[in-house]
Amino acid sequence: MQILEFVLQVLLGITSLLLTLLILLHKGRGGGLSDMFGGGMTSALGSSGLAERNLNRFTVILALVWFVAIVALGLITKFQAL
Repeated sequence: MQILEFVLQVLLGITSLLLTLLILLHKGRGGGLSDMFGGGMTSALGSSGLAERNLNRFTVILALVWFVAIVALGLITKFQAL
């Protein structure tokens, strides 16, 4: 059981870092912090529609893996104490 817990903790760490990176790669949609770093500038050099859709899909899939890892770690922790 400790091996599974370790694997889930490593998976959680990796997915957390990748999820942060993917969220930062998304295009800014309005005011806020993205304007401070040039994200508010509109130009034709932005990402294409297909690339943005693929980035969204990968982000959602990674978020689901992250969520499942958290739930699995919580269940392991809960039933390990019994």
